[in-house]
This record gives sequence, C-alpha cells and structure tokens, in this order.
Amino acid sequence: MRTINRFLRLIVLLLFLAILWSGYVLHLIAETEKTAHPRQADVGIVLGAAVWGDQPSPSLKERLDLAAELYRQGYVPYLIVSGGLGDGKQIDEATVMQRYLVQQGIPAEYILLENQARSTYQNLAYSKEIMEQHQLSTALLISHDYHLARAMDMAASLQIAAYPVGVHSQVMLEWLNKCQEIVSFSKWKLSHFLPISR
Repeated sequence: MRTINRFLRLIVLLLFLAILWSGYVLHLIAETEKTAHPRQADVGIVLGAAVWGDQPSPSLKERLDLAAELYRQGYVPYLIVSGGLGDGKQIDEATVMQRYLVQQGIPAEYILLENQARSTYQNLAYSKEIMEQHQLSTALLISHDYHLARAMDMAASLQIAAYPVGVHSQVMLEWLNKCQEIVSFSKWKLSHFLPISR
C-alpha cells in the first residue's frame, strides 16, 4: 500500500510540475508576442512550414504574406526563406517560398535561399551562415506568433541579433498550436542536457 501511495504522490507531483512548466511556456509565448512588432533590420528570416505539392500551405502563405509586406514597407532590404526538403516531397520549402514571393512582386535577387534546414534550429543556424556571407548583422524573425518565443530563444543561443515579428493565424487552431509548442519548447530545452535532435 505504501508503494502505491508513493507512486500516486509521484504522479501528482509530476502533473503539478507539468502544469507549472506549461504555464511558464505560455507566459513566454505571450510576452514575446507583446514585443513582436516591425522594426528596421538588415534581413528578414522567414521560417519554413508545410508545403502542399509545389505550393505553400495556407499557414506558410500567412508567413510569406507578412514577409512580403515587411519588404514593401522598407523594414528589410533582403529576405531569407528557410526550409529544406520534407519527407516524401519533390521540392524544398525554400524554393516554394521564393516562387510565391516572386509572384507577389518581390524581386528574386533580394530573396536568399536556405534549403537545407529540417527544424527551426537548423533554419536559424543555416540562415546565420547566409547572413555572415552577405555581411548582414540584424534580422527580423518572421513566423506565427505562437512560434516566436522558441525561435527567439534559439536565435539567442546562436548569437543572432534578432527581433520577432509574428502573424496570428486565421487558418490554424490556436489552442492546438500552443499545445504543440509547449512540447517543442520543452524538447528544445531538454536538448541542452540530453542527446535529443534540435
């Protein structure tokens, strides 16, 4: 009986800690959203998302439309589109993103491709290399608002001078995205201590 009671107490404690941690992550997401507004930077980094065939998914279009608007308004002179080849895909995310932006009137010569990344961390790590190659010092991180806290934390770990700019999705479920982001943020933090892929 004592063993069962100890086990139950452990379960309750773990649930309590999980709730506390989830609340903390949601707080970080909310606080990052408050600071996410356009400002001048050397480049905008558009973090990749799903593509449907050779077209951006509706959620990726939201990020790209924001990036195009930031470029048109003169906040950034260049855009990096970042995303590699997904499983079972015939075309990488970056190429799809570039084509869409060109269709929106953004000159191709001002769109820099990063087509190796398979994760947010890789988006940023490979984009940093492109920034260094082109002597670009500051970046706007362009993504959905729920994604920005983790992206900014990763950018800080890579010593990228970055500022968040987010779009609030009209095509995805907010509660589901935030639940998934709690898991992704937790995995990112654990990767500092455990052999977990970033």
